[in-house]
Amino acid sequence: MFSGRGFPESEYELRVEKAQDLMRKRGLDGLLCTTHPDIYYFTGFLTRFWESPTRPWFLVVPQAGKPIAVIPKIGEALMRTTWIDEIRTWSSPDLKDDGVTLLADTLKERIGSGKVGLPSGHETHLRMPISDFENLKQLLSGITIANDAEILRTLRMVKSPAEIEKIKRACGIAHHAFSRVQEFAYPGTQLSLVFRKFQMVCLEEGADWVPYLAGGSDKFGYADVISPAGDAELQNGDVLMLDTGLTWDGYFCDYDRNFSIGAPDQIVVDAHKTLIEATQAGFEAVKPGAAARVLFEAMDRVLTGGKGGNENGRLGHGLGIQLTEWPSLIPSDETELQAGMVLTLEPGIGTKNGNMLVHEENIVVTQSGAEYLSTPADEKIVRV
Repeated sequence: MFSGRGFPESEYELRVEKAQDLMRKRGLDGLLCTTHPDIYYFTGFLTRFWESPTRPWFLVVPQAGKPIAVIPKIGEALMRTTWIDEIRTWSSPDLKDDGVTLLADTLKERIGSGKVGLPSGHETHLRMPISDFENLKQLLSGITIANDAEILRTLRMVKSPAEIEKIKRACGIAHHAFSRVQEFAYPGTQLSLVFRKFQMVCLEEGADWVPYLAGGSDKFGYADVISPAGDAELQNGDVLMLDTGLTWDGYFCDYDRNFSIGAPDQIVVDAHKTLIEATQAGFEAVKPGAAARVLFEAMDRVLTGGKGGNENGRLGHGLGIQLTEWPSLIPSDETELQAGMVLTLEPGIGTKNGNMLVHEENIVVTQSGAEYLSTPADEKIVRV
């Protein structure tokens, strides 16, 4: 199995072949990709330059042949290190024509006429100015831009063995970082310092980047799971939670761990035990062919007796090139589980004084059930 950085060219060729087969079946003559996850998926073009919103980036995937990159000149050298041969560039930013004419000419040349799909559903965005997009449509006589018939979602939901290995490696890095929390989390330490130290440890353990870190700390847990850290100091009896989305070679892990600062309250002990039981119930409910909602239902039966979850909205999600991907583990998600899907299981439970505990693990769907990619936590909360 290939487990180094990047992928062999055959991996990208297979992704494009699958996309082209779906285009034929779903009545599309090409795909237009404009975002980091989709362009990276087909090309291996990995950079943090996406943090700059100034320049648009395009990839055309025709129904036959290799993709064509239509990108700012600043990205040409890096794109030439990928398997993409045809790279068309312009000097960007251009306030009059920021790649629009070049993209239109490329589409007309390689597509000719017909329908081009653009990811348009949940969890997508355009990432080019709306005015430029309207100009593009005006220039495309004979070509219609439509939604991509969920082709990108369909492809990216099911990971290859090499993709799963990258996510597993990211999980392993996080596991080693979590095992070192006692080095810097103790009474009197500011939560903001804990966050900074944890990110440093993630990098020391091998993470490329730590794009996401959230958490909290209070007597019975925390009020939410998305806040940045404040400067309040950890106190004996607090619960500390760290939720990390670190990456290795472009792929995320996404899971958290709870720690007790000193002796935990019995409410915390019981809540943590329930969360581990709920996570295991979700894990055991994983079967290829089952609907995503079945995992929600299994966890919710442990958490609420089947009353329908909490206001946070879901109990897990997909994972891969993005921190959160399709599907969502909610009561209405009928997405069929398939071997190769990577998911998070993320039950949460209320405790006291408006606080809660959340626990999260990363798993992969197999032919017969599921396997953990993160090292499962024990039902007894870790004391630091």
